[in-house]
Amino acid sequence: MNIELSEKEFRRLLDMVYIGNWVLNSCRDDDRFEDYDNLEEKLFALCPEHGMRSLVQRWRGHSYPSRAFEEGGIHEAIADYEDAMFYDILAEELARRDMESEGLSTADTDELNARIDDYYREFEKNGLENFHMDE
Repeated sequence: MNIELSEKEFRRLLDMVYIGNWVLNSCRDDDRFEDYDNLEEKLFALCPEHGMRSLVQRWRGHSYPSRAFEEGGIHEAIADYEDAMFYDILAEELARRDMESEGLSTADTDELNARIDDYYREFEKNGLENFHMDE
């Protein structure tokens, strides 16, 4: 298979592959999806021939994203996504908990969404400042 990409598109593809592999493998320790690691390595190995030598490092015969790549903002993008997902999941879980504790069905999507939106507004205004856990 051949895919033609501009240099800019190839650079964006590197970001996407890195982010995808991070999501799939960053928490897996020794149980990694090696085929994703191998694909990431294969693509990063192409960096020097596309004028992007600074984005790859070689170690023990393998190609890896370089420190310059990893410190170039990609982890900030991942962190932004993780923050958004944290608040999305928390808002929905709290809304479901509230409804269940009040004996309401979480199948009532209008009510559930209204409560989720209430939590979103609270988080936007105060973050977790007003969040308390009872023992």
